[in-house]
Amino acid sequence: MSGLSLLYVVLIIGGVLLPSSSYGQLSTTFYDQTCPNVTNIIQDIVADVLNNSDPRIGASLIRLHFHDCFVNGCDGSVLLDNDPANGIVSEKDAVSNRNSIRGFEVVDRIKAALEQACPQTVSCADLLTIASERSVFLSGGPEWRNLLGRRDGRIANQTGANGLPAPFETLDILQRKFRDLDLNTTDLVALSGAHTFGRGQCGTFSGRLFNFSGTGAPDPTIEENYLRLLQDLCPQGGNASILTDLDPTTPDLFDRNYYSNLQQHMGLFTSDQELFSSPLAANDTLPIVNNFSSNQTAFFESFVVSMIKMGNLSPLTGSNGEIRLDCKRVNNVSLSTTTTTTSGRSAYVSSM
Repeated sequence: MSGLSLLYVVLIIGGVLLPSSSYGQLSTTFYDQTCPNVTNIIQDIVADVLNNSDPRIGASLIRLHFHDCFVNGCDGSVLLDNDPANGIVSEKDAVSNRNSIRGFEVVDRIKAALEQACPQTVSCADLLTIASERSVFLSGGPEWRNLLGRRDGRIANQTGANGLPAPFETLDILQRKFRDLDLNTTDLVALSGAHTFGRGQCGTFSGRLFNFSGTGAPDPTIEENYLRLLQDLCPQGGNASILTDLDPTTPDLFDRNYYSNLQQHMGLFTSDQELFSSPLAANDTLPIVNNFSSNQTAFFESFVVSMIKMGNLSPLTGSNGEIRLDCKRVNNVSLSTTTTTTSGRSAYVSSM
């Protein structure tokens, strides 16, 4: 795995990549003194929801983390509700998010538990970071040490959210959007592997099934039997919110089968299948897909590196931002009345 240490110092131990103890102002030990049980608190709630009520929640939480970091950096902005008094137009209502992000009630449950155990300590941005890593691990994927210490932003960017990578986009557009964030082609292919679990709505891929790009015919890159299955599930003019598995082989496991599916022309979204079938893919993404399909360890290692890189997109640290008490809304306190202790805990000098 050449280039793993280009941006981050990591150790490979038993196929699991571990970041060095710190990078910039983020650190794997950030909450060791102020909230030592933070990971266990988050894991227990994610596991409870996964096992008892919502097998989709792991994929939903990691999607929230992606959609957070790709807009304004990893600052928890995707979690904010509309708040005219504070000038916040929610990213939740962006076209790219309106019908594709969920799990906010689980985030609220986790935040309430953290506030009870460690008041005013763990940011919503870090909550999403840890919940994503635990979701991957609990679903059979790798585990890694999270770099932590992000603080929450006080603004949202709905316009930016409207430009998120979309399921109908072609490889060249996806590569450009990743390059704009200093994420490379390997990052694109590795992070797309999160589609190894979760569900997709008919409305996000039905354009491939009957009249692809105005041709009057289905997308020719879809395998014939898979096409018929999807057409039956999502008939023309049918319910756009019907769900199907992103990975038809192991839908709730985090494994390499996503890439094997692409080789069989069974990628659900255009953005998935483009990694293997686009004319641009032959000398670019296709070799990476083939490698990950045959070598799960290579996929896991690259995925962890790319997650760490994505998690370091413009984080607010130090005295910037705040630690929200409720992930849906900014604190009722001005930035000028917020101080930061050396332990990583925020102290508010006015009432909440």
